[in-house]
Amino acid sequence: MTFSIAATDQHGRFGIAVSSSSPAVAARCAHLRDGVGAVSSQNITDPRLGTALLDRLQTGASAQEALDSVVLEAPSVDYRQLVVLDAHGRSAVFSGAHTLGNYADGRGPNSVAAGNMLANAQVPQALCDAFEASTGELETRLLAALQAALDAGGEEGPIRSAGISVVSGHGWRDTDLRVDWHEDPIAELKRLLQVWLPQREDYVVRGLDPAASVGYGVPGDDR
Repeated sequence: MTFSIAATDQHGRFGIAVSSSSPAVAARCAHLRDGVGAVSSQNITDPRLGTALLDRLQTGASAQEALDSVVLEAPSVDYRQLVVLDAHGRSAVFSGAHTLGNYADGRGPNSVAAGNMLANAQVPQALCDAFEASTGELETRLLAALQAALDAGGEEGPIRSAGISVVSGHGWRDTDLRVDWHEDPIAELKRLLQVWLPQREDYVVRGLDPAASVGYGVPGDDR
């Protein structure tokens, strides 16, 4: 039903890429916080666990310590799959006893992945391997990881939604792209990323210092 990767570029940016057969997967699963890390709460999803894990990380807990603490306290945790990457690049994964179908996880020096209802157990490691082998913007590397997972077999059934989210220390997600229901969501996400990336920094400047920003490029903007 879902596969995801949490990753860092080692320069203060953290991101998540996620795909699923169900709609609006990124809205439910992707959790990020500046300077803290990245979390995916998936399978039978409880979005509250993403916030709980980030709160633990923010107190200084490692990825594994945060995960152990949340798993100990969370209700119905056997239905959850949790993916955690902390600010130091340490990672942890939990897959409860009621995780759906074939499930597995993968690791890389700067990434961690997991999935359920998978076509095969190699899919999460394909996510990490593709990410670690790639170069360039964090967003394009995350997209390459999603495509590699799909090429490795993806889910048991067709995927319908996907998303990429990134934080870079500005106080908000400077990239947050979502395809909520589509016949080919990863291809559509690629198209959106091609539109977004050339404009991303302009929108950061508009948030931080609008007087210094370039023209807005909308009808009626005569600057």
